[in-house]
Amino acid sequence: MISKISAMLALGALASCGGLPTVVPDMAPPSSQPMRLEGARGPLSPQQSKAILAGLASRGQETSIFDRHLALEESIVGAPLVVGNKVVLLQDGPATFQAMFEAIRNARDHINFETYLIEDDEVGRKFAAALIEKQARGVQVNLIYDSVGAIGTPPEFFKRLTDRGVRVLEFNPVNPLMAAKGWDVNQRDHRKLLIVDGQVAFVGGINISSVYSSGSFRPDSKRKAGSAPWRDTHLQVEGPVVAEFQKLFLATWDKQAQEALAPRKYFPPQTSKGKDVVRAIGSSPDEQYSLMYATLISAIANAETSVYLTNAYFVPDPQLRAALEDAARRGVDVKLILPSYTDFWLVFNAGRSYYDDLLRGQVQIYERRGALLHAKTAVIDGVWSTIGSTNLDWRSFLHNDEVNAVVVGQDFGGQMRAMFEADLAASDRITLESWQQRSLDDRVKELAAQIWQYWL
Repeated sequence: MISKISAMLALGALASCGGLPTVVPDMAPPSSQPMRLEGARGPLSPQQSKAILAGLASRGQETSIFDRHLALEESIVGAPLVVGNKVVLLQDGPATFQAMFEAIRNARDHINFETYLIEDDEVGRKFAAALIEKQARGVQVNLIYDSVGAIGTPPEFFKRLTDRGVRVLEFNPVNPLMAAKGWDVNQRDHRKLLIVDGQVAFVGGINISSVYSSGSFRPDSKRKAGSAPWRDTHLQVEGPVVAEFQKLFLATWDKQAQEALAPRKYFPPQTSKGKDVVRAIGSSPDEQYSLMYATLISAIANAETSVYLTNAYFVPDPQLRAALEDAARRGVDVKLILPSYTDFWLVFNAGRSYYDDLLRGQVQIYERRGALLHAKTAVIDGVWSTIGSTNLDWRSFLHNDEVNAVVVGQDFGGQMRAMFEADLAASDRITLESWQQRSLDDRVKELAAQIWQYWL
């Protein structure tokens, strides 16, 4: 249907985007090659793939849009598009932690846990206790945490885990004497990934911290005094695509660890769990380019009706800005939900420095009020959705290890749109007229922050 990525990506760094690929909307004629999907037992036959796609498309009215996005997603090389999955949308920390703890309690063979941040607070200690308990019961627990992300977590926290048999890996230690070959302090593991028994995976934006203890939609009267709720999104996945997330975790361990993992059933036999089509996308500066970046730009460039992005740290490169503005100018409903305040003022102001251009380009910008926005999600044309750890900034696309799930389908797309609309109702629109009235102090902060955008 759509030619392979060789026709879509003109690889080679942009002069202003060092390391980001140039993505060209693919207007090639339909390919004679039938689309191939993968299932629990490997690649499906052309006939099986065709039957599944026909069934998915028949559940909605905009079948041409669905077909187009499925073809575009399939055309980008990398991890396969996998059918037979069940996905559950998780909003905010309480729902996500509850689902994670249930999966951990049910673990029988192994737990692979990768996180940017795990704090020595109420939530962090509760996770540590749950992991130690499973390790004591013979379940092998393997934990990867980022050295910079968890720099405030005392070594004693991790020693309690290792003393009880949990395998703990510090990703890219700040101390170069403890690091693996090829140490680069700027390369960070920003992924949030939990895999239990190779059967269920969790992916999204939520770290292990008590800041997520309050739901962002809870009434003010039910929040702890002085606490600011965090708004974030996670995804629970069961089915054959879990093996692709497992491969990402094991590759990170192999790259960073001095010793191999203990043998376990990391790739158990898979069965179909549902009807969701999912792709696991891992991005790393070790790769030639960010696959998540290429996928997102392609989806935006080919959007027909809507582009709805929610993102915590928004510092768009020139190509992303152009893709958003081009979509808006051709009549696509382009809406961004961004933070109204943040825990990182440099990124916050660097992103705001582009509001003027985006607003002039007919992109609609909203800022989420009443919560610290930390989500990284997108839903395009109501059929292409992604949830993960990837922010829309230079750091995520060039310097971090990130992980996202892409879900192609109208049922899940409808859930994503409903979530977006709920956040939209809790946001304030930024108009060009109001934006031009901002203070001189804000303008100076934006200019100062923009200088550092590549490294933020």
